[in-house]
Amino acid sequence: MTRTLTFWLRPDFALRVLNRFQKVIGFDRSMALASSAFTALVPLSVLLSALLSSVVHVDAAQRIIQRYGLTGAGAQAVHLLFSPGESASPSTGVFGALFLAVSALSFARAAQRLFEQSWELRPLSVRNSRNGLWWLFWLAGYTLVSGWLSTLSGGHAVRLLTAVGEALVTGVFLVFSGWVLSAKRIAWRDLIPFGVTAAVLTTLYSWGASLYLPRLFNTYADRYGAVGAVFAMLSALFAVMFVLVASAALGREVRDELVRIRQGERPSEHEVRRQWDSLVEQTRSHWRGIRRDVHRRRKGPAE
Repeated sequence: MTRTLTFWLRPDFALRVLNRFQKVIGFDRSMALASSAFTALVPLSVLLSALLSSVVHVDAAQRIIQRYGLTGAGAQAVHLLFSPGESASPSTGVFGALFLAVSALSFARAAQRLFEQSWELRPLSVRNSRNGLWWLFWLAGYTLVSGWLSTLSGGHAVRLLTAVGEALVTGVFLVFSGWVLSAKRIAWRDLIPFGVTAAVLTTLYSWGASLYLPRLFNTYADRYGAVGAVFAMLSALFAVMFVLVASAALGREVRDELVRIRQGERPSEHEVRRQWDSLVEQTRSHWRGIRRDVHRRRKGPAE
């Protein structure tokens, strides 16, 4: 186990992942995805809740509140943001329908660009709109399934099985997302490292978010009112998208590393040990330099 971690976390591989993240402009890509997701998903959630209210009870606000245990001002702000007014109609005008279509496809293209940049593919832009619509359909299904899994309650065993089920569903959906949004130019097998990494990291994020998001929503709601829910949701979406972008960079490099290993290009244990020794020596050198600077500054005034 230690040898495996030492191999995959070696400085050379970590630098390749970092360079890949920088190539896709990771922070900007995460913000673009978060903004597109917010613009597309919030109005779609409100519209679908109104359309399906006579068939099945779908309350996006209540789902979010239950999933993250929101209370007080945070829960009220989410209700105001997602719940339509009492006199709201499920119908929408031409401009509203056009806005929803454009915002949804814009989100799909933003996700498409993530895979195209991570795998260095030629951009297809609007020519891939049909696959984008198909992906949005499956995104709605994934949201319903993961939302249903999050409502299951029980003891520790049930919660563990639920978390495993959510991780599996997330991993499969993300592999499918890369395959369809790349217009099948990326083989689904090559996307498995990305799907596994993203499923694990999003599960960990979901656990951490359940502890931190209630405080975030309540703080923003107390300070800004209903607009605070917008700020909190953008912050939460940015964190999710950052995890996905980082997972894409890591998954691509893991896939390339596995290809090199199959071709017999795996670095020797001596090379891995040399990289770690060099990193340790550089760290110790920097630490000694910092200690000397601190000692010199402390000694200076006394003299």
